[in-house]
Amino acid sequence: MSASEYRTILFECVDKVATITLNRPEAMNAFTLEMCQEFEALWQRINEDDGINAVVIRAAAGRAFCTGADVNAGVSADQSTNPFYIKDPGDYFGPRSNKCWKPVIVAVHGLCCAGAFYFLNQADFVICSDDAQFFDPHVSYGMVCGVEPVGMGYRVPLQEVLRISLMGGDERVSAETALRINLVTEIVAADKLWSRAQELAAKIAAKPPSATQNTVRAIWEGLDMPRDAALNHALRLCEIGNPKAAQELDVAAARAAAKNYEVR
Repeated sequence: MSASEYRTILFECVDKVATITLNRPEAMNAFTLEMCQEFEALWQRINEDDGINAVVIRAAAGRAFCTGADVNAGVSADQSTNPFYIKDPGDYFGPRSNKCWKPVIVAVHGLCCAGAFYFLNQADFVICSDDAQFFDPHVSYGMVCGVEPVGMGYRVPLQEVLRISLMGGDERVSAETALRINLVTEIVAADKLWSRAQELAAKIAAKPPSATQNTVRAIWEGLDMPRDAALNHALRLCEIGNPKAAQELDVAAARAAAKNYEVR
């Protein structure tokens, strides 16, 4: 699938940073089955492209980053007729579900609710604009709030996950609270969101991909392992990744270079 064939998203790659933009502003960037399928194909493309070292996910300007599934589209994201095989939308949207280990940053503006958490849950880190609001209204509409909060639980404290899940549409999490509870790592002005995400991604993309991608893989795969198994798995990835990374970087020059850094 070429970039021109995507109908629900925009895709571009500049200087080893791929940018994916949810592009349904008329529906507050809510996702459809078509968007699910486009993401699934895109992750494969990104995974196979050695010219991509980092990824930014953002959304077309408007009131919302994403409001979850488009309930007005009339098509479920799961089209299986087999009740014992249910493909969750997160399996389409998640880079880790698609065995893509390239670093991913998500940049959130405006409303981010319900199924939008799929994009957050498998991101390596999330930043947001100062107008961002997070909530999950599933229970308010008589639906179980299940899959999204389980994914959220890997980064947000349990009682905060439960509060978001149980309060439904009666409460929204501000950008400031999202930062406090570890849902996001940074807040920026709305007009700086995209440029800041690109800046961070560019710094990651400039590093040896064998180092960054094996780092991502070691940490994410380790989450589902006992501690000793996770440490052994990480060690194996170090043994694989370090020699390759050394070929991708002039290590001596990197050590001798002046150190430029931000303090966060």
